[in-house]
Amino acid sequence: MSSSASGVVSGVVNGGISFWYADDGLPAVREPLAGDTSADVVIVGGGYTGLWTAYYLKKAAPDLRVTVLEQRFCGYGASGRNGGWLYNGIAGRDRYAALHGHEAAVRLQRAMNDTVDEVVRVAQAEGIDAGIHRGGVLEVARTPAQLARLKDFHAHELAYGENDRELYDARETARRVRVAGAVGSSWTPHGARVHPVRLVKGLAAVVEALGVDIHESTPVTEIHAGRAVTPYGTVRAPYVLRCTEGFTAALKGEKRTWLPMNSSMIATEPLTDEQWAEVGWDGRETLGDMAHAYMYAQRTADGRIALGGRGVPYRFGSRTDHDGRTQAATVEALREILVGFFPALAGVRVSHAWSGVLGVPRDWCATVTLDRAGGLGWAGGYVGSGVATANLAGRTLCDLVRLDSGEAGPTALTGLPWVGHKVRRWEPEPLRWLGVQGMYATYRAADRRETERHSAGSSRLARIADRVAGRH
Repeated sequence: MSSSASGVVSGVVNGGISFWYADDGLPAVREPLAGDTSADVVIVGGGYTGLWTAYYLKKAAPDLRVTVLEQRFCGYGASGRNGGWLYNGIAGRDRYAALHGHEAAVRLQRAMNDTVDEVVRVAQAEGIDAGIHRGGVLEVARTPAQLARLKDFHAHELAYGENDRELYDARETARRVRVAGAVGSSWTPHGARVHPVRLVKGLAAVVEALGVDIHESTPVTEIHAGRAVTPYGTVRAPYVLRCTEGFTAALKGEKRTWLPMNSSMIATEPLTDEQWAEVGWDGRETLGDMAHAYMYAQRTADGRIALGGRGVPYRFGSRTDHDGRTQAATVEALREILVGFFPALAGVRVSHAWSGVLGVPRDWCATVTLDRAGGLGWAGGYVGSGVATANLAGRTLCDLVRLDSGEAGPTALTGLPWVGHKVRRWEPEPLRWLGVQGMYATYRAADRRETERHSAGSSRLARIADRVAGRH
């Protein structure tokens, strides 16, 4: 599969940030910072986390002066490129249970369940048409080893209070969506499909209407207590909140804080009614699997399948892609997953392909923190579960700022176990490049071995990769 300078890979529009922008259009870019200024709170990053934080701060204290600084435009990063999974997963829950006790982790999970409802509520209240459909999340197993993991996963979720989760056999799974070779699935109602760009565009417009100053095309190069530094001037504020997720490594001193993990996606042309009849998927659940190198997909509002997974998982030196371009081999690998799941779609054309980065801490735990000594705060490290988690992080950062400033007392959110969590930094290069490349090569090898052997036991290779990754 060849690639051309025009951004087309064998007829596939490659890059252009994401299909979601091709579908909804690029935004008109807001004015950059015009010089030195001040605010009560300055937020670095105009994605979901930064915008939700600004939203809740202004709702709680309308007179608060809040400034958002964004290096390109709001939603340029993961917020405009993700798979549109608004769901209740959160990175690091088991580790938080080990550190703070099971009940603390249950509170965190309940907060995530409620977060799905909260995003839907705000979108409706603020008139944001984000193509939301509450079909829940369906995760399927296609091999004996995956089925064993699925049953363990299902029981694990029940132990964290998800009593409305359902376990299906092969026949029940096929009634929802006809995935080739599916032998079982687990479904939770705590999930919805969204159009990521419509959500982030709508949220940015609402935040701006509330009086938040948003400056785009304004890269922040350094963050210090009391100030955020840009080429166009410095914004001084008692609170400086870093909401940069996968782009954190570009900031001075943050190279090894979070690893920018690459994830890639494809979108098909719209399917015909006959093709949808072959596939099923009438409930429009978001769809995932139990492979070690997992996939994620949704049935879009305009009748396509958008499907993602890991391509080239990490670029040396924590580099990020250029406007979402991805390798031709990755496009082909994702197409193979699509056809493997839905053989009836072998002739369907892939129309778009793109990539983005997500933030991965060394212990794979999402965190939210406010350093009360210097007013520096941050949230992120969502490891691919950021569409909903960013909302919980924004509400929590808001509560932490108001607690620190004396405007409010402690809340249920400020007491969650992910608040204030500290983690060591990633190894220097070339160790982190070698580690991540080796980890995902091992996960893929584990998936191949499980498919070939049809054994109910997970491949030992995956356990080795988990230890290398620091996930267990």
